[in-house]
Amino acid sequence: MKAKEMRDQPDNQLEILIEDLEKEMFELRNELVMTKKIEHPHLIQQKRRDRARAITILSERKKLASKDLDNG
Repeated sequence: MKAKEMRDQPDNQLEILIEDLEKEMFELRNELVMTKKIEHPHLIQQKRRDRARAITILSERKKLASKDLDNG
């Protein structure tokens, strides 16, 4: 998912997305450990980056909100 698409989502949806990505990454890593082989190994890195994007967007929003409260 692209950052632009993530920015259009509300905070609660981003938090749900982060949880889902963590579960998917856990399952992929387990599959790798158990079978020593994954059909699509690039998915681990892709999901890790998507999770990082979502976390970054949430933290940016929180910083902006706290700045607005401090200034307002």
